[in-house]
Amino acid sequence: MLGPVILAASRSDRMRRLVSAAPVTKPVVDRFIPGETVDQIVPIIRELTDQGLELTMDVVGEDITTPAQAEAARDAYLELIDRLKPLDLGTRAEMSVKLSMFGQALDGGHELALKNVRPVVEAAAEIGTTVTLDAEDHTTLDSMFAIHDELRKDFPQTGCVIQAYLFRTEADARRLADSGSRVRLVKGAYKETAEVAYQQRHEIDKAYVRILRTLMEGEGYPMIGSHDPRLISIAQELARTAGRKLDEYEFQMLYGIRGDEHLRLAAEGHRMRVYTAYGTDWYGYFMRRLAEKPANLRFFARSMVTKG
Repeated sequence: MLGPVILAASRSDRMRRLVSAAPVTKPVVDRFIPGETVDQIVPIIRELTDQGLELTMDVVGEDITTPAQAEAARDAYLELIDRLKPLDLGTRAEMSVKLSMFGQALDGGHELALKNVRPVVEAAAEIGTTVTLDAEDHTTLDSMFAIHDELRKDFPQTGCVIQAYLFRTEADARRLADSGSRVRLVKGAYKETAEVAYQQRHEIDKAYVRILRTLMEGEGYPMIGSHDPRLISIAQELARTAGRKLDEYEFQMLYGIRGDEHLRLAAEGHRMRVYTAYGTDWYGYFMRRLAEKPANLRFFARSMVTKG
């Protein structure tokens, strides 16, 4: 399987230099990451929302090694929120954050991440929107869920992400569904061992459906993070069976992937949120997108052949 190989490459400085220097890289990266600065991303936000789409914004970053870098990540989100305020989009533009960017992996990282993410959640609430905590590898999840629980005491709209390929996720989903949380369900994009995660695609897909049924039948707000046409159809059927209205769940897909499907779902009245990343430290995010879906890797390889 190529996915684990690509994920390993995402942590390689040598591969980072090689991919970054390739002439074809920038136009391919631009497909997934439409800007490096807030000034570049604001027109994209306007364009997508004018098309009836919603957004979750991710300031990309990897390898936070100092508290100062974690604070800089916090400040980047605060700058984004400040620029969103005059657009008056409310929950049509929310934020997604990785707690590793806020210092979670550093000494005292749990407390540091909570300290840094709280001002972002507070600022988002002040402009009528919210924040979703992205899931990372399984070793970080207990900390992420504890921070999620703490933030929801004051900001109950704070969301989180769960990953279908992890064995623990069905239990996590039951707890979150009962608590009425906003939950994005994805398949999972980190390299995990057979001790903690399903390894075969069909097993992951079956787990995804089981977990999504739990979320749809629960008291929370499910967010379906998938580009898979079959899972999208199953999600619609599960929503109908659970008696959910169109505004009681939403679909989420990545910027640059299946754009026509974004518009189709929005035209049918579904809430369709586009996960839109921007920033200069794009390498890790880009490699995970290649690892998640073979078609993305083929797209990149084809570009290297035709433009290299």
